[in-house]
Amino acid sequence: MNRLTDNDIKGYRRDGYHRFTEQVFAKERMDRLGEIFEEHVSAAGTKRTDELDTPHIEDDRLLEFLLAGEVADLVEPLIGPDIGLFSSHFIAKEPRAGRPTPWHEDSAYWQSRFSDFSRIVTVWLALDDVDQENGCMAVIPGTHDNGFSAYRTLADGDSYTFEKEIAGVDESSASYLELKRGQASLHDSRIIHGAKTNTSPRRRAGYTMRYFDTSARVLRQEFPVWLVRGVDKDGGNDFVNC
Repeated sequence: MNRLTDNDIKGYRRDGYHRFTEQVFAKERMDRLGEIFEEHVSAAGTKRTDELDTPHIEDDRLLEFLLAGEVADLVEPLIGPDIGLFSSHFIAKEPRAGRPTPWHEDSAYWQSRFSDFSRIVTVWLALDDVDQENGCMAVIPGTHDNGFSAYRTLADGDSYTFEKEIAGVDESSASYLELKRGQASLHDSRIIHGAKTNTSPRRRAGYTMRYFDTSARVLRQEFPVWLVRGVDKDGGNDFVNC
């Protein structure tokens, strides 16, 4: 089932992102995912809630969502029918405390991990309502043609987990991806994006789900990868479910 229109797909190709304003999952499933997320937050201890990376490695309940047809049907029109699951990440900015996420490209941080970056997409699923006040993600449209900009080093503690940021970004052209709980944005791994500090009394939480066209090879496999749909076109990927 194709959940994106032709205009949605053309817009993604042109701009490097798409905001999907329908519900990705039915309410019951979305509520179940929310409960799992809250368990992870409760178990985090001293770990910050913006550092809950690859939770599906230890909690295979999340594979119900990561390998779901509802998500694969969103991704397939953008990267093709042969889909690998690369990673996932719970990201939450606490009220009036969430650190900013500097301007960056995912591809710049994954340079040694993939043979090709032209068909990698992140699905950013909103677990809370997200808007500019609580630090929703922003993208610079049309900046996905390169993926390897010039970066400057950040001072320690300036941002969430990042050591550097892209210098000289024209923020006046930014598009802010405001979402209701259960909606999602999709963005190309090469697009320039970031998020401001959460200045609101509300939490801002999301679940990032990262997928790639299997014609690319995962070069440095730090954790398991799954085949979501189709076949391994490269032939050299080590999928745990094949």
